[in-house]
Amino acid sequence: MWNEKKQNQPSDRGQIVAIIIFALGIGTLLPWNFFITASQYFNKRLKGNLSSNGTTEAVQKDYNYDSWMALLSHLPQLLFTLLNSFLYQWVKERLRVTFSLVVIFILFALTAALVQVPMQPDTFFSVTMATVWFINVFAAVLQGSLFGVVGMFPPRYSTLFMSGQGLAGIFAAVAMLCSILRNGDTESTALGYFVTPCVATLGTLLCYLLLPHLEFACYYLNRNQADKLDTSNKLFSSTDKIALNGNMKDLEAKGVPEESNERSSVFAVFKKIWLMALCVTLVFAVTLSLFPVITVRVKTVYTENTQWDNVFTCVCCFIVFNLMDLVGRSAPSLFQWPSKQSRLFPVAVLSRLVFLPLLMMCNIQDSQLTVLFRHDGAFVVIMALFSFSNGYLASLCMAYAPQLVRSRDCETAGSLMTFFLVLGLAVGASFSFLLGKLV
Repeated sequence: MWNEKKQNQPSDRGQIVAIIIFALGIGTLLPWNFFITASQYFNKRLKGNLSSNGTTEAVQKDYNYDSWMALLSHLPQLLFTLLNSFLYQWVKERLRVTFSLVVIFILFALTAALVQVPMQPDTFFSVTMATVWFINVFAAVLQGSLFGVVGMFPPRYSTLFMSGQGLAGIFAAVAMLCSILRNGDTESTALGYFVTPCVATLGTLLCYLLLPHLEFACYYLNRNQADKLDTSNKLFSSTDKIALNGNMKDLEAKGVPEESNERSSVFAVFKKIWLMALCVTLVFAVTLSLFPVITVRVKTVYTENTQWDNVFTCVCCFIVFNLMDLVGRSAPSLFQWPSKQSRLFPVAVLSRLVFLPLLMMCNIQDSQLTVLFRHDGAFVVIMALFSFSNGYLASLCMAYAPQLVRSRDCETAGSLMTFFLVLGLAVGASFSFLLGKLV
């Protein structure tokens, strides 16, 4: 029977499903990447105060946009990812994904529209933070749902999904670089920048709606439903036999299967994947403690070169981070080391703590710490290793976890891993306030 099923398994013709899952990965992280990469735009608007005659006056109030942006992005994600882990059975996955993408599109469109609306800095900050909060609420629901869907496919597709998430950062960083290099006015540049994720979100929605109509995707998506139906049939059969025999022990003696094929509880799944859950939490906690709050403060030593000084943060912080993060996320498709059973895996995750002092001792102006890595090249090398290890280890965690449970529990495992991923992001964002004061 198994050989027959294996022979009937369709192939991913033209790698269309792989491309779609890669695109879905991009769509899940557009909100975070486009808001955090636009740090210069938001901080510039928050430094001006509209007077009664419509002119702009400089104000000294520090809104600490980067830290609040990181924190308010991941707190709602933490809350709603937790709810998504337990309530996904009550709301259909198709409704969750579709509605989330529509709301994300609307909020991106609102942000683009506000580019040309004059506002007081306090009002603008409040509206922006509210937008950040709600867009990440639905991004959390979207990400948790899609991780569950991707978990039904072979492990390679989890890696592709994570790689797509890495490309989302490059996409946003390149868009920001183009806006900096463009010699147009600030409003038109920012408008074009925020229209881009609106179009990309619509593309993500179309990709998701197309997925169930592809034969290869249907095979894996429907296999999960078939498992549920098979479980129900076995349970029904067991109930009939219990009624006939009236004795459970007699059933066990006759070899009647128990309810071993029903979906496991959330806690039962967690007991199997707890190490991967803790690892992915630590990976992202270290990353968000430093990026972007600390890394954007690093300055070039070539301050006399105005053009390089203008693009240094965008290139050496955002583009290098997102490019090497993408390479790290893609690497597990070529090799996977350490293995999921190896004790070296948690050791590798713990070793990333070394990046805390390394990045804090780069060329940060007015730093309270000793600057050991002043040159631009040293910062780029440290950032490259920092971001590669983030993408590689996180991708391994997300790929290994579904392999530790039964196929019908993959969605639960995917949702739980997403919760612990976001937990790491929230912990890191909170810790960044403390690190910011140390430097």
